Amino acid sequence: MKRMKTLPVRLTPGQDLRAALEAAVLARNCRAAFVLSGIGSLSTAGIRLAAAAQPTRLTESMEILTLSGTVAVDGDKTASHMHMAISTATGQVLGGHVAPGCIVLTTAEVLLALLPDWQFTREPDAHTGYDELVIRVRG
Repeated sequence: MKRMKTLPVRLTPGQDLRAALEAAVLARNCRAAFVLSGIGSLSTAGIRLAAAAQPTRLTESMEILTLSGTVAVDGDKTASHMHMAISTATGQVLGGHVAPGCIVLTTAEVLLALLPDWQFTREPDAHTGYDELVIRVRG
């Protein structure tokens, strides 16, 4: 088995946080990674709060305080599941699921742990009622 590799990534203004991280993992022929650390700024954010059906959309200057989770691409669909905490210009802190459409304002600095021998998918779980992480050895 191959060892875990780390991948530092710097995203630039206008990039979609989630899509760019998925593309970085896929570009290395990898299907599974973890976010070890992430900070930066956003001009637009989509965060799905706990128990909310749709993400809350914010369009102002925001700081990413923390970013963590899994990054995965399963064929044509994404299987990523990330959470972040952000602060607004007034210091209000919000956190939740990272939705598509989180756009980098000046930078995002992210450290990924690539897991080349593994594949992450999301599949229905009868106990939770949600698509949950399934971990498989990549073959």
